[in-house]
Amino acid sequence: MRKKSIIKRAFLSLTAAAIMFLGSLSAFAEGDIPYESYNYNYREDIVRTPAPYVPDGNVTGLDVGITNFKEPQDLCVSDDGEIYVADTGNNRIVVMDTEMTKVNRVIESFERDGKTDTFNAPMGLCVSEKNELYVADSNNKRIVVLTPDGKFIKIVDNPQSDILEDDFDFVPLKVTVDYADRVYVIAKKAFEGILVFENTGEFTGYFGTIEVKITLWEKFWRRLASKEERSNQQLFIPTEFTGIDVDSDGFIYASNIDSAGKQAVRRLNPQGKDVIQKGENGNVGGDISFSSFGDYSGPSEITDVVYRGKGEYSLLDRKRGRVFTYDKEGNLLYIFGGKGQQKGTFLTPVAIEVVEDEILVLDSGHNAILKFKETNYGNLINDAVGLRYDGDETEAIYKWQEVLRLDENNELANNGIGKAYLTAGENKKAMKYFKNAMNRKYYSIAFKRYRNEILANNMGKIMTVVIALIVVLVVFKKIRNKKKGKVREEGLL
Repeated sequence: MRKKSIIKRAFLSLTAAAIMFLGSLSAFAEGDIPYESYNYNYREDIVRTPAPYVPDGNVTGLDVGITNFKEPQDLCVSDDGEIYVADTGNNRIVVMDTEMTKVNRVIESFERDGKTDTFNAPMGLCVSEKNELYVADSNNKRIVVLTPDGKFIKIVDNPQSDILEDDFDFVPLKVTVDYADRVYVIAKKAFEGILVFENTGEFTGYFGTIEVKITLWEKFWRRLASKEERSNQQLFIPTEFTGIDVDSDGFIYASNIDSAGKQAVRRLNPQGKDVIQKGENGNVGGDISFSSFGDYSGPSEITDVVYRGKGEYSLLDRKRGRVFTYDKEGNLLYIFGGKGQQKGTFLTPVAIEVVEDEILVLDSGHNAILKFKETNYGNLINDAVGLRYDGDETEAIYKWQEVLRLDENNELANNGIGKAYLTAGENKKAMKYFKNAMNRKYYSIAFKRYRNEILANNMGKIMTVVIALIVVLVVFKKIRNKKKGKVREEGLL
């Protein structure tokens, strides 16, 4: 029996490998896409999907008429469509037009107090709603604030507070700014959370600290460990954030490396509380299933996040070079991307942005910006999610039905149609689509509403039947009592 079991497992493994190989061939044949697109079903098994985005070219410094980028670390898009790149190794900020066909300007220095000042390894940047450029000038240990054309406004540096360690070294890595010009900074070794500065430059405290859960065994071990062992171990140090963005309502989206692979992004309200929704499976951490061995083993390592509007956001995985996109409810919409030397694959992805219907990924290994254009499949999903967010359920149903024509087993589309029908009060139709999506939770909700609907619509008939039964029961009891009375009288005679 043991030998048969081993042979069976080997056969299944070879079959799975063959399917993956043939799937790869078909993907290349369909359009030379150098990666596979997939999602997860309710069992958390991988299922292939049409590509939501396909490669649309790379942009290097040489392509836009300047020297090549050198280990760039961040990019952002201003409200007027300009593309800003933190060209870290070259100590400069490169600003391009929306199409990235030309350079509008290169900011390598600025005038400050009558003297020329320069950057030293700028790692992060953003453009505020007031169209001011904020640069995390890392090795100079400061945030530099400039006008779009590079004129000096102010410096944010040297945070002072009793909550900071005496030897705290302020090395900013990423920065974003909300509508009130509050500055949020991810700093090196700032495990306590994101640093927050008022628009005056005053440091006000930490924001969104990630709490680390300690198991009973770890607590027991801590009691037994020596002071030196406790100081050397890192189990109980909160996780550092890796990427940051802000939506129009002032909510901060912050990514982090999660060793459990469950939650690699947070949506922080103005009080710093995480209010993100985690979808049906409770996972917003990238890949749900992964190998425990090999070069790409372990959970995803999310290095950046971009808020895309209408509740949608995308995460960038530096380990396997994937882009994961979620809706407001935490449902995983689609996955694409991969690592390699081919065009359209990554070496060291570090930052992600969105321009209209394109996704941009900055790769410090390729020293380039990789562009990905939306396919019809991706467009339909994005539109359906946006319509549901806006409350237009009728049009959303149409979009999801189009998705099902392209991907007939798409659980996301079935769920989307089911929720639309549920919102519209068409509970029986909702039950059908939730069943197709294997969504027990929402099927149960739809069933209960449908049952109540049936009861409410037929309450008159039900009450008539109940009253009739009561009348029959009363009459029956009277007749039976009369018969019993006669029997007693005859017995007495």
